[in-house]
Amino acid sequence: MDKTFDPEHIEGRHYEEWEASGVFSCNPQSNAQPYCIMMPPPNVTGSLHMGHALNGTLQDVLIRYNRMRGRDALWQPGTDHAGIATQMVVERKLQEEGLPLRRDMGREMFLQHVWDWKEESGGTIVRQMRALGTTPDWSRERFTMDEGLSQAVLKVFVQLYKEGLIYRDKRLVNWDTKLLTAISDLEVEEREQKGHMWHLRYPVEGDKAETITVATTRPETMLGDTAVAVHPDDERYKHLVGKFVVLPIVGRLIPIIADEYANPEKGSGAVKITPAHDFNDFEVGKRHDLPMISVFDQHGSLNENAPEEYRGMDRFEARKRILAELEEMGALAEVENIVHAMPYGDRSGTIIEPFLTDQWYVNAAELAKPAIKAVEEGKTVFVPENWANTYYQWMRNIQPWCISRQLWWGHQIPAWYGPLLSNDIPDDGKFYNAKVFVAETEEEALEQAREYYNKHSDRSVAVEVTDGSEKLVESEGGIVNLVRIRRDEDVLDTWFSSALWPFSTLGWPEKTPELGRYYPTDVLVTGFDIIFFWVARMMMMGLHFMGDVPFRTVYVHALVRDEKGQKMSKSKGNVMDPLEITGKYGADALRFTLTAMAAQGRDIRLSEERIAGYRSFATKIWNATRYCEMNGCLNHDGFDPAQAAFIPNQWIIGEVAKAQAGIDKALAEYRFNDSAEAIYRFVYTFCDWYLEFTKPLLQENGPHTQEIRQTTAWVLHQILILLNPFMPFITEEIFAATAMGTEGERLINSDWPEYKLSAWPEADADMGWLMRTISEIRSVRKDRGVPDAAKIPLLVKDPAEAVRRRFKAYEEIVFRLARIETIEVVSAAPKGGILQTVVDDTMLILPVAGFIDIEKEKSNIEREIQKAEAEIAKIDKQLGNEKFVANAPAEIVDEQRSRRAELDSKRGNSQAHATSLAKDGCDDLFPPANLFPQAKGRYKRGLVLFRYQKNLQNA
Repeated sequence: MDKTFDPEHIEGRHYEEWEASGVFSCNPQSNAQPYCIMMPPPNVTGSLHMGHALNGTLQDVLIRYNRMRGRDALWQPGTDHAGIATQMVVERKLQEEGLPLRRDMGREMFLQHVWDWKEESGGTIVRQMRALGTTPDWSRERFTMDEGLSQAVLKVFVQLYKEGLIYRDKRLVNWDTKLLTAISDLEVEEREQKGHMWHLRYPVEGDKAETITVATTRPETMLGDTAVAVHPDDERYKHLVGKFVVLPIVGRLIPIIADEYANPEKGSGAVKITPAHDFNDFEVGKRHDLPMISVFDQHGSLNENAPEEYRGMDRFEARKRILAELEEMGALAEVENIVHAMPYGDRSGTIIEPFLTDQWYVNAAELAKPAIKAVEEGKTVFVPENWANTYYQWMRNIQPWCISRQLWWGHQIPAWYGPLLSNDIPDDGKFYNAKVFVAETEEEALEQAREYYNKHSDRSVAVEVTDGSEKLVESEGGIVNLVRIRRDEDVLDTWFSSALWPFSTLGWPEKTPELGRYYPTDVLVTGFDIIFFWVARMMMMGLHFMGDVPFRTVYVHALVRDEKGQKMSKSKGNVMDPLEITGKYGADALRFTLTAMAAQGRDIRLSEERIAGYRSFATKIWNATRYCEMNGCLNHDGFDPAQAAFIPNQWIIGEVAKAQAGIDKALAEYRFNDSAEAIYRFVYTFCDWYLEFTKPLLQENGPHTQEIRQTTAWVLHQILILLNPFMPFITEEIFAATAMGTEGERLINSDWPEYKLSAWPEADADMGWLMRTISEIRSVRKDRGVPDAAKIPLLVKDPAEAVRRRFKAYEEIVFRLARIETIEVVSAAPKGGILQTVVDDTMLILPVAGFIDIEKEKSNIEREIQKAEAEIAKIDKQLGNEKFVANAPAEIVDEQRSRRAELDSKRGNSQAHATSLAKDGCDDLFPPANLFPQAKGRYKRGLVLFRYQKNLQNA
C-alpha cells in the first residue's frame, strides 16, 4: 500500500468502476425484498450546496446499507425543470448574447433555447453528486418535463378538473412585478427592514368632526379600500357600525363593518380593508361581500381604477404623492418609525405584491383530508415525530393551491378557451370568462369544442386552434361558421409535477412492473422547509391517484449551519462549498462528518476543523491497514471467529458484533449520528487498544500468534464492510489494495454481516478493566505533568482477588501502555509525594516524587482550584439570575449547568491530588468503595471526592 491515502487519485476511478459495473441498478425481476428511496429532484439550474450534500449522503448511507443487506434497492434520481429559475437563466443568457428577447422571438423558439441550455448545462448538479460517491440508479434518471412525466401531469390535471378538484378563480396571489408571474410562498423571502406606519384619518359621513384613524405600511393601497373594520365588541365604535366613511382623495363612501379580524388592543382598533391588495383583507371582503377594487396593474403601476392623476404611476412614486396630498388635506395623523418584514421575490429581488388575478387552483382542502388521516393512522410516520404536528398545522389550515404561473418554461396548462354561445360573441381575445375546454391533447380539445359549438347551431361550425393572431370567429350572413380556440399560455407550478414524483417516475399512468414493486416507497429524506410545499402535496396526490401513501417514513433532517450556528449565505461569506471541501479533505471525510453530526432535531454546526478531524480518522484507518500488511495480518482464510481461544481475540470479535448491532439499531431508527459513532468508536478501539495489546505477540512465534494474525485480518475486513456505507472510497481502495476479496470482487457488492457468536463475558470484563486502568493512569499522569518517557511504580491498595489475577495476567500490557515500571500490592498508601485514583473499587497509587517538582505542582493545583472556584462563582451568579434562565436559549442554560458540574468535578480531582502530594498526605483520602457504584466517569468521581474531602477537613 502507498504510504499515504490520497483521495484525489482514487475517488474518480472507483466511482467509474462502480457505475460501469451496474451495481447501482435495481432489479424489478428480483425475488429480493424491494427497498426504494425517491431522490428529492434538485433544480436543473442548481449547483451542489451543503444541504444537498447532507441530503444525498444520508440517502446514500441508507441505500448502500440496504443494498448490502440483500434488498433490491432503487434510489430513483432525477431533476426538476425549475420553471422560474430556468427561464431567468436562459433569458439572461439571450440578453448577454445579444439575441432577441423572449417575447420577440416567440414561444416555440424560446423553448428550443431552453432545451438547448438544459442539454448543455443542465446536468451540473448531477455530475457534482457523483463526486460525493452517491449511488442512485442513474440509468433510470428522470426529468420533470420528460415525455413520460409530462403525460402524467396532463392526465392528473384533466382528471382533477373533471372531478371538480381543479378550477379557475379570481383570488389574491403573490405577484412578482418584475417576472410578471404568480409565485409560491416558498419563493417569497421575508426581509426585515426599517419602514414607517402611517396613521390616516377617514372622516365619518355626515359628521365632519368625527373621524376614524387607521394605520398602514402601504398607503398607496388606500385607493382600493372598500371598508373600515372594527371589532364587534369594541364599545368605541358600536355607534358607527353600518355608517360610512369618506375615502380621502378618492371621495368614495365605504362602509364601517364589524369583524373579529379587527384587534381592539392594536392601534386605534380600526383597520382599513383593501380586499384586492391584502390576504387577510381578502378573507374579510369575502365574508362581507365587499367590492374588490384592484388599483395596480401587473407591473405594479396604478391602473384605471385609481384617480386619473395617478394612473400609470409606479406604486412607490404614487405613495409619495398620496402622502403629500393626505398631509395637505389634514388626513395624515401620525408617522411612526418601525422595523417590519417585507416580502421579496427570491429570484427577482423585487417587493412582492398581493395581486387579484384569475388563476387555476386545486381544491387542496379536499385532497388534504385523506392525507391527514394517513398520518393520524400511522400509515406514514415522521422522524422526528414532532414534524407531524407541523404537517397537521399546515394541512388543517390549507388554502386553495394556486397552480398557474405566467411563464413559458414548464408544463403548459391543457386548457383551451373559446367564445361562449351567445348573441355577443367576444372577439377581443379576453378569455377569462369564456368557455373552457380541458383535455390531454389538442385534438381532444377540438373535439370538445366541435361538440359544444355544433350542439346549438343550425349549421355545421368548424373549429380550429389559433395563437391569438387571428379573429376568433368567422361568420357568413351573420351566422357563425368558424370558431377559433386558443390554448392557455400559462404553465403549471413546478410543485405540481413534483407532487407526482413518487409514482410518475415509476411509469404511471402505465401499470409498470416498477410501479407495482416499488410503490409505496420506504423512506423520504428531506428538509423541513418543504414539508408543506412538496411532502404534503405528494401525500395528497399519491393517495388520490394510487390509493396509498407515497412513503412509509418521512425523515426530516435539520439545517447545515456554520460553526457559530449562523445560516450559510453568500452575503455573510460563510458558505462552505462541498466540492472545495471534498477536493481538500476527500469525499469520505465530508460524508462521515455530515453523518456523524446528523442528530435528530438538531441543526448541524459545520466547521472545517471537524471535517479535518474525520480526514485524520481516514488516515488512521489507512495507517492501521499498513500496519496489518507489514505484520502479515491480511489473510483470514479458513478462520472461524467463533472458535477464537485467546481472550483479547475473543473480546475484539465480540466488539465487532456490538458495532454491527449498534449500526443496525441506529439506522433502523434513523439515528445517523449514532450509527457513525458506533463504527467510529469501534475503529478507535481496534487501532488504539487491540493492535497495541497484541503488537509484541506478533513479533514472536507464540501459541496465539497465528490466531492473532487471522483475528486481526478478519476484524479489519469487517471494519471495511461496516464502514463502507459511510466512507465508500477509502474502504473500497483498501479492499482492492490488500486483495482481501477474489479477483474482480468489489466491497460495494459485499453482504452485510450477521454475526452468530456466543458471548465471552470474561473477555469483556478483563479487557474493559484493562482499558479503564490504563486510561486512568495515563490521565492522572498527564494532568499532573509526569513526563511521558518516565517509567514509574504502581502501588495497588488491597485489591480483590480478581484484580490481582488481572494485574498478573496483563502486567506486560500495563507496563508498556501505562509506562509503569513495577506493580506492587500494598495495604496502606505512603505519606505524601503520591498521586491517587480509583478504578472500579480499587485504589491505585503512583509515587511521583523525583519525577515532578512537588512544590511547583502543588502551586499549579492551587491555581487550578482558585480558577475553578472563580468560574463556578461566575456561573452560579448567572444561573441565579431568574431573568437569564427564563430568557436565554435552553441550550445555553444547559451548557452553563454542564460547565458548572464539570468545574465542580475538576475542583474535586485537583483537591484530591493536592492532598495526596502533601507530605502529611492522608491514606483515607478516598471514600469507601460503597460510595462509588453510581459515580461513573472521572468527573462524577471527582465530585464525590471533593465532597468527601470537605467532610474530612471539617472533621
